Amino acid sequence: MAGGDVRVLLIIPAFNEEAALGGLLAELPAGMEAVVVDDGSVDRTAEIAKAGGARVLRLPHNLGIGGAVQAGLRLAHREKFDCAIQLDGDGQHPPSELPRLLDSASRADIVVGTRYRGKAGFQSTALRRLGSWWLRVVLRLVARVRVTDPTSGFRLYGKRALALFDETYPYDYPEPESLAIARAAGLTIDEVEVAMRDRQGGRSSIAGWAPGYYMFKVTIAVVLAFVRARRRSR
Repeated sequence: MAGGDVRVLLIIPAFNEEAALGGLLAELPAGMEAVVVDDGSVDRTAEIAKAGGARVLRLPHNLGIGGAVQAGLRLAHREKFDCAIQLDGDGQHPPSELPRLLDSASRADIVVGTRYRGKAGFQSTALRRLGSWWLRVVLRLVARVRVTDPTSGFRLYGKRALALFDETYPYDYPEPESLAIARAAGLTIDEVEVAMRDRQGGRSSIAGWAPGYYMFKVTIAVVLAFVRARRRSR
C-alpha cells in the first residue's frame, strides 16, 4: 500500500498552533502532500503552514476538530487520494511513525495509531487512562469495536472510509464516534502501535473538563452515533 504510486494526503487540523506547527512540518517526509486545515485560528497558524510548504485550507469560523478533520477528508476524497492520514498540529504525532500506519493500510479501512500497546506504554494521567478504558468498553459493547486507544487522532483512512466520511462525520467527539459510525457502515478497523509524545506547544481543547461529565456525554454520543449510522445503512 505504501508504494510510490499510492497518493497519500496528510491532514493536519490546527487551531492556534503557531508554537508547534512549524517544527511538525519540518519533520514531514519529503514528497508527501500535506494540507493544514486552519480552523479559524487567530494567530500565525496559516502563515506558518504556508511557509512550511503545506497547502492551507482556511475555515471561516472555528468548527472544532470534527469539522476541521472532515474538511480534510472531503478534500482527500474529492481529489481521489488513495488514503489520508490525520495527525495533530500540536506535534504529538511524530511523522517518523507514518510508515507504521502506511504499512498497515491494506489490513483495514481505518487504522488507528495506538499509544498503549507498547511495553512501556504512553505515560498519560490517571484520569485520561480511565477515560480511555471506559471508551474502549463502550465501543466494544455497543459497536463491537476493539481498539486500545479510541481517542487517538493519529489514524489512516482508506478509500471506503474517505467516501463514508465525505457524507457524514461527527463533530462533538469525533475520534470515538467515527469508529462507531464506521463499524455500523460495515468498515473494518485495525490498530498499530505507534510512539507519541507530549504536545509541543499550545494548550489542549479539553483541558479543565470534568471527567465524569465528559465520559457521560461521550458515552451518549457514541451510542447515538452508532444507532443513527445503522439506520442509515439499512
